[in-house]
Order: sequence, then C-alpha cells, then structure tokens
Amino acid sequence: MDHKTVASKASTGIPGLDEILGGGFSRGHAFLLEGSPGTGKTTIGLQFLLAEPNDAALYLTLSETERELREGASSHGWLLGDNITIFELVPPESLLSAEQQQSLLHSYDLELGETTRQIFEAFEKVRPARVVLDSLSEIRLLAQSSLRYRRQILALKHYFSRQGATVLLLDDLTAESMDKTVHSVAHGVVNLEQLAPEYGSERRRLRVSKYRGQAFRGGYHDFTIRPGGVTVFPRLVAAEHRTEFARTQMKSDIPELDALLGGGLEQGSSALILGPAGTGKSTFVFQFIAAAVRRGERAAVFVFDEELGLLFERTRAVGIDLQSMQASGALHIEQLDAAELSPGEFSHRVRERVDFAHAKTVAIDSLNGYQAAMPEERALVLHIHELLQYLNRQGATTFLTVAQHGLVGDMKAPVDVTYLADTVILLRYFEAFGKVRRAVSVVKKRTGAHESTIREFGIDAAGLHLGGPLERFHGVLSGVPSFVGDRGPLLGTERERNA
Repeated sequence: MDHKTVASKASTGIPGLDEILGGGFSRGHAFLLEGSPGTGKTTIGLQFLLAEPNDAALYLTLSETERELREGASSHGWLLGDNITIFELVPPESLLSAEQQQSLLHSYDLELGETTRQIFEAFEKVRPARVVLDSLSEIRLLAQSSLRYRRQILALKHYFSRQGATVLLLDDLTAESMDKTVHSVAHGVVNLEQLAPEYGSERRRLRVSKYRGQAFRGGYHDFTIRPGGVTVFPRLVAAEHRTEFARTQMKSDIPELDALLGGGLEQGSSALILGPAGTGKSTFVFQFIAAAVRRGERAAVFVFDEELGLLFERTRAVGIDLQSMQASGALHIEQLDAAELSPGEFSHRVRERVDFAHAKTVAIDSLNGYQAAMPEERALVLHIHELLQYLNRQGATTFLTVAQHGLVGDMKAPVDVTYLADTVILLRYFEAFGKVRRAVSVVKKRTGAHESTIREFGIDAAGLHLGGPLERFHGVLSGVPSFVGDRGPLLGTERERNA
C-alpha cells in the first residue's frame, strides 16, 4: 500500500482492524458499525476517537450519558482528552416538566427535527474530523417510517461529507433490525456478533460486509474486549505469507528414532503424533524441542491439556529441563485455556512467536484441546490447514499431538487431520509376556523415505529410548500381537533376566 493510500485513511485505533480494512476508514465518509447490545460498538467508537490525538473528535450520544461514557473509558485506562467532545442529544420531551408532559404533545416530526438541529449545532461548534453517532436506533424510532428514516440518514451523510468528517454510525439493531436502509447509504459496513458457547466465555467476531472502492479481508475475524480495549485477530490466510529457507533435516538426537524417520524431519514440515492417552506423545515432541534448543534454535510450545508445573516436573523426570530452556529465552511455553480462547486469537499468538520471536519449532499439545476452543467444530480442519500452511511457509517445523479414544484395539481420533500432516507417527500399547509395552511406527512421510518397521520404545529417567524392529511379532498395532521367535528384541528383557 503506497503512502498516498495510507494518508487517505483514518486509522481505527484498533489492533488488527486496520489490516482487515486495508488501512482504516476512508476519510470524509460515513461507516456503519452494527451489532446487538454488548458486542463492543461503544468501545470501538471510543477507540476510533482516541486513535489520533491531534484530530478534533465528537461523540454524539442518544443512548448513554456522558458520565457512563467516561466511566467506560476509565475502565480501559483511557483519559478522554480535550480534543474529544461528548454531546448528549436530549429528546425534547425529557426537557419538559411533568405538567408540560401531560399538556403538550410533540409530534415525531418536531422531535426528529429538534434532534437533527442539535446534531448540526454540536458539529458547528466543534468542527471535528472524527464523529461517532450513537445510536441510529433512536433516530429510526423518531422517524417512524423507512422513507423518513432514509431521508434523515442521507441528510446527515451529505452534511458530514461536505464538512470532510469521517463518521462512525452505531446501530444496536434493537428496532426493525431487518431494515437495511443504512447499508445502502453507508460507505462501508462492519457487522459485530457475540456467540455464547455451551461452556466458557462469550466469543466475539466481526465481518466487513461492504466497503466501497476498497479491497478488504472478507470472512469472520475473532476479536476480544479486555481492559485496554478491543483487539481484532485477522483471519489467517496462509497464501499471503511465504519466506525462503533451506529445507534441512531436523534430528531428535536419538539415532533409532531418526533412523525410523528416514534420517529426521524436514524443516518446514508438520508431524502428527497419534496415540492413546499415556503412550508418550508429549515426550516425543519434547525430545525434538530439546534437540532444537541444543542446536541454538528457538522453539514455542502451546499446551492445552496440562498444568505447566506438573509438565515441568514430568519432563524433568525424563531428563528434559523445560524450565531452564524457558529461562534462557530459547523456549516459549504457554498454557492455554480452551474455554477462554478463540481460534483466531490462538493463531495470532502462534504468529507472534514465529514472526517476532523467530521460533523455528512449534508444538501444539494437543489438538483435542484446540478442538475444545472451537465454537463450531466443522471449521476446525480449515483453521488447522491454514495454520499448518502458514508455519510450513515460514520454515517452522510443527508438531501436533492427538489423543485417540481407547487404549488398545480399534481406536478413533476426535478429529482426523492425518491427511494434513506431512508425517504421521503412530504410538500404540501392546501386551507381551505379561507386560504392557509401547510401540512406535511411522505410517506416513511426504518428504522422504522412512522405515516401515515397528519399534518398541521405553521412557525412563534417562529419557526416551527405542529398541530394534519388532520383527518376531505380528499384530502389534492391534494391541494383542502373536509372537514368533525369542524374547530378544524386547526392551528390558536382559535386565529382567538378571533381576
């Protein structure tokens, strides 16, 4: 975007929203911001006025008092400066005494005319560059008919346009919500939504449904309202992000595991580790994380399912000190609450670690928790696809874990993303000689050859270790194999014989 285009836009003052709008709102035009009560219209309106301290700004309110607006701004830590004027549009009938209310009848024409006069007088006094009108529902009620409402909005639009003001019209959709009059009049339309999942906090999202003469990022974008204001998380489009990098092999520093993987994992690829609970999926991931840190790379881990204190203790018991890696700055590890997180915000957090902290190894543990963060499960695979494509194009090696239902036999995954991952590592329990053992195999690798064998593995204080191929067993992946031969290939058998 060239400098002239940027200069012709008024920044919204909201992180992420300018990116969606192609730089902000076109100066000198009127925009509609609509959404039901509680979606964040007033907060966005205030942020818009605060975005440029040098611009004279006017907040015209028919629905909230100046005190309520200032209290709302204060809750976000904002001080409305001298450049922002709040003007309360008081309906004419509220100025009358009780006796006058009983003896005088004001027609809607008079009330609408008085309201319009107040708007023009306030504007002439302040001469603002930015205006917020809150809300159109009150004007719609005063107009009483669609025709008069449309004429009133057109009159306001032309007046503000002649004055060169950038206007944000707020509509809470509480009266005749199907009336699309302002949609055709406004230069652009932003729709706000609030969703209430069965469990967890509300989810908010927005969509730009119209913007004349301007390309914008379509679709829904998650956003949050927290102390400090509104933050929008633009929908991730992987095709917009590509970097050049050398596709070197990433090793785990365990020779048997690297051999199983055909020498290691290619940088800029994704690996899915699949298996029932307790098989060691996270341990496999952290083995690669530790190897990356030893090579001097940065890594990022996003944990949905485990408390960090317990995770640190558990990994320390197998020889992996995550806390030291974190303290050195080489590892970013973050515990996420699926009930409080939207998919858009999660993608944004991952992008921050890759774009700004230059993490080259990213782990998501697990997709079961990520699925819980999705208000609509049918979109889960699309979110994962865009995220994996983005990470691959940035040269980041990505590890995903999925816990399958059940322990042995025919097991199902809550979400099937095996076709999205470049490499699929399968972990299984199996029973042999009165003990429950664990096996690993690589069932898919797009980026090169790999062993087709099944190897037993164990986890102890020394870490993760793999045995030789289980060539004398048949049916290991089913959980109850048949045995042909001696006990030699199994881990720990020599120690068991000497005990």
